[in-house]
Amino acid sequence: MSIKADHWIRRMAAQGMIEPFEAGQVRVADGHRIISYGTSSYGYDVRCAGEFKIFTNINSTIVDPKSFDTNNFVDLQADVCIVPPNSFALARTVEYFRIPRSTMVICLGKSTYARCGIIVNVTPLEPEWEGHVTLEFSNTTPLPAKIYANEGVAQMLFFESDEVCETSYRDRGGKYQGQTGVTLPRT
Repeated sequence: MSIKADHWIRRMAAQGMIEPFEAGQVRVADGHRIISYGTSSYGYDVRCAGEFKIFTNINSTIVDPKSFDTNNFVDLQADVCIVPPNSFALARTVEYFRIPRSTMVICLGKSTYARCGIIVNVTPLEPEWEGHVTLEFSNTTPLPAKIYANEGVAQMLFFESDEVCETSYRDRGGKYQGQTGVTLPRT
């Protein structure tokens, strides 16, 4: 696999692989410096939407991926999310993705957040996966941490194969296909 920056920029814009798409790197919004988003050297920096699920221990439930209890979190619609110390939050990207059959995408956290102790889970976007990406934020610090909606939070790295895959995410009927909001675990 190889990464081809100029090729990807043109392909993203032309094929609607990312919507909305920002062809350049945005660092200022409304006259204020922000955490950057948009096209980067070899990838695309995504934004976090203002829709959050913050994990809490108020109800003393157990986090179980096979039987997920919605009492595990508090819903928040806001421009800023405060993640409690040593806790976790879910969000989603502003951008909607349509991954081509010959492409694999890896989501990595931005260093601005990593330097504050906020880790974005490494997530693959498989060939022919489509939807908003559910983002997982871990606050590894003993202090509350801020996440800003509509600013950059993670970088997508694109890998294109010389051949299309034999079986895509769509072919397998993947359980997260077409997700549009913050999507909870499914089995």
